[in-house]
Amino acid sequence: MVADKDFCRLGRAVLDTEAAAVTALAQRIGEPFARACRLLLDGRGHVVVVGMGKSGHIAGKLAATLASTGTPAFFVHPGEASHGDLGMIAGGDIVIALSNSGETDEINRLLPAIKRRRLPLIAITGNAESTLGQAADVHLDASVDAEACPLGLAPTASTTAALAMGDALAIALLDARGFTAEDFAHSHPGGRLGRRLLLRIEDLMHTGEAIPRVGPETPMAAALLEMTHKGLGMTAITSDDDRVIGIFTDGDLRRALDEGVDVHRTPIRDVMTAAPRTVESDRLAAEALALMERHSINALLVTGPDDRLAGALNMHDLLRAGVV
Repeated sequence: MVADKDFCRLGRAVLDTEAAAVTALAQRIGEPFARACRLLLDGRGHVVVVGMGKSGHIAGKLAATLASTGTPAFFVHPGEASHGDLGMIAGGDIVIALSNSGETDEINRLLPAIKRRRLPLIAITGNAESTLGQAADVHLDASVDAEACPLGLAPTASTTAALAMGDALAIALLDARGFTAEDFAHSHPGGRLGRRLLLRIEDLMHTGEAIPRVGPETPMAAALLEMTHKGLGMTAITSDDDRVIGIFTDGDLRRALDEGVDVHRTPIRDVMTAAPRTVESDRLAAEALALMERHSINALLVTGPDDRLAGALNMHDLLRAGVV
């Protein structure tokens, strides 16, 4: 029976081997890497990434990373390519091929077609003298001293090295293109980052009759009914021309009750928070969240370009939208 300490020892050995393989790549980032980046940066078509087996999984991940960071790319299975999927590859495209040995039959069978179409070829292999390495316009050395597998058979350190080299390409291109966080968000509109960087307050705020609002002379009891009816835990207090004078929240209510205020006779102006913090409707929803967190508040009034009340927003709206 294998002891716990042996599991841990083997796990650490794998991580040490793979870390060493990735660290060694840094010494190989030089002129070939720069040429590969230049080819990809100057390309006018798509980047087509191919790989078989475990390298195919890494190739698929590289294509996805490139596509989400500003370099249009897609994965083609080399086994399917020779059965019709070559039609997905057009003139002007660039091919990146991943194969640790550089002798993967399914990839090498594509080389004549790639050359015939005069497509630039970047190879990421562990053997520069291999068939694929020699055929490539640019060869990137992702060789490793040893696999992390104790049998030396399962692709482990070699696929990790190829993955890291692919990431290095993608991020170098991202920086060269001036790709921004907002650009990234446009590629990921369904993720939390996309929501935080794209969703604006005007997309979430309550508007029109859904905004709780009363005048400054409104009795506190009537203001409470407005708060209850609109369900946002607060009400705006506005002037006749709809400019924000104050806000009355659940917290203001607790303070007023502690002071023994007569809710039927007291006008809301006497217990409201005057000159409350507001936010413009065209700002990011994430900015509203930051403002709420900074000032420990749960609701905000939203104003338009004319400083008049345009909407209302609370923490629950941000939670429902996935901004929090």
